Amino acid sequence: MKFSISRDVLIKPLNLVAGVVERRQTLPILSNVLLSLDAGQLSLTGTDLEVELVGRVAVDGDSVDGEVTVPARKLVDICKSLPDGSNIEFRVDAGKAMVKAGRSRFTLSTLPASEFPSVEEGGADLTLELPQSVMKRLIERTAFAMAQQDVRYYLNGMLLELKAGRLRMVATDGHRLALCTAAESVSAGDASIIVPRKGVLELSRLLDADETLRLVIGSNHIRAANQQFTFTSKLVDGKFPEYERVLPKSADKTVIGDRLELRQAFTRTAILSNEKYRGVRLKLSTDTLDITANNPEQEQAEEVVAVQYEGEELEVGFNVSYLLDVLSVLDGDSIRLSLSDSASSALLEEAEEGDSLYVVMPMRL
Repeated sequence: MKFSISRDVLIKPLNLVAGVVERRQTLPILSNVLLSLDAGQLSLTGTDLEVELVGRVAVDGDSVDGEVTVPARKLVDICKSLPDGSNIEFRVDAGKAMVKAGRSRFTLSTLPASEFPSVEEGGADLTLELPQSVMKRLIERTAFAMAQQDVRYYLNGMLLELKAGRLRMVATDGHRLALCTAAESVSAGDASIIVPRKGVLELSRLLDADETLRLVIGSNHIRAANQQFTFTSKLVDGKFPEYERVLPKSADKTVIGDRLELRQAFTRTAILSNEKYRGVRLKLSTDTLDITANNPEQEQAEEVVAVQYEGEELEVGFNVSYLLDVLSVLDGDSIRLSLSDSASSALLEEAEEGDSLYVVMPMRL
């Protein structure tokens, strides 16, 4: 195997693929990246057996087809350390990979490509195409609410739901819920799958252009592909909670406020909230929201924010981090907060027509 390539061309797909590769692996070959050259196209593959990513780049000039695996992190570090515009010559000789650039020479260990594992795919049940920007928005609006290492393993990921031409993503950790529905309708059948947390975060990292993304959904995997990459992830085998039952139906108290003003007020009060529980108290009266926080050191913060509210006085406690997470992903000028009483969940959304809904459970303070 032999090829020559510009360092600047190689580094982007190499960085993407190396992101999937874990530093500490039980199988040595999982620390490697698979390089495969065929008819002038170089494919780079990384996997951790849950998620697999293949990056592709064209190779010009004389080359010899072949495939080999080399240590991913070392190859990335070599490429990063070379000057911009360097030309890299790569060849495999006597079981070693030789990397040459200018006056620099590197010899890397290799492992046989035949030993490199691939994520089992199974059959494709459903295929759809959509702009990458739509998928990225769905993920960015909901990913923060995914659980991390929860014993309810089906919460450590995100629900992707296709229903009657509508594409929706939902995430929850049991304390809050985020839901975003694509504005565009998609022509495909119905499906309901849970994409694992790592798969969601890796896919979000890949989506940076407005090209078309091709999604293939199978019984135990999801694949996303465009010209530059093919991403495959196993699915979480479990049943996602019936999220529509969580959406507050009887919220009769509505608060409308300026998003940036509220975000700044919550950020300031959070400074003196209890570091462990992060609780803040919201006190609503006519056209006024009073936000207070205190901590075990007897310190207190208070903010008074002008809002649109008519109704009886209400006091309710929330985890301020959850409120700030929502206010950070919304982008409307004003937000609507719907409540019923101090023991019920709050519904947050953009005051104008939006594509996202957020539910936050209250706290006892």
